[in-house]
Amino acid sequence: MTVKLFIASTLDGYIATKEESLQWLFDVEGEGDNGYGAFYSGIDTIIMGKKTYDWLEKEQAGQWPYSDKTSYILTHQEISSTDNIVFIDKEKLTELSVNFADTDKNIWVVGGGEVIKLFLENHWVDELQVTIAPVLLGGGIPLFLSGNYKEQLQLIDTKTYGQFVELHYLVKKIDTDNFVSNFLSLKTL
Repeated sequence: MTVKLFIASTLDGYIATKEESLQWLFDVEGEGDNGYGAFYSGIDTIIMGKKTYDWLEKEQAGQWPYSDKTSYILTHQEISSTDNIVFIDKEKLTELSVNFADTDKNIWVVGGGEVIKLFLENHWVDELQVTIAPVLLGGGIPLFLSGNYKEQLQLIDTKTYGQFVELHYLVKKIDTDNFVSNFLSLKTL
């Protein structure tokens, strides 16, 4: 299993304005789909938080953009799942990790900030692909929330898409504990 973060950011480190707008992203001249199609075609499973799910539902007018994949939505609420959208809590996330641990599945952590922070704090992220836009917002929703994590990264590739620059990093695994044992530590939180 490989856990990936694929996300766009402004040069000053924001993923959205304070009002949760991404218009800045669409105002930048890119090239094609800016690498999204190639990335998405290699993804098997999607994980995101409930706030990101709600934002997508609103912005996509009820047309789920990941209907061809199973999406797991991390939430504290009890919500009925559908065929390809499964609402889970941290305990179910642990069970899911055990099922995926010895597979070759590629998992995309879409966001939001709290979910990314959870994955970073538990050293669950294997790769980061961050696309930088030549925009300065001066404030907004940060790419990485403050937290109890520290990762060493290895740059393995860069690509440009018009005015965008994509930085592709591997996370250097310092801790020898495996992914499943890290996930199981959730039960002690």
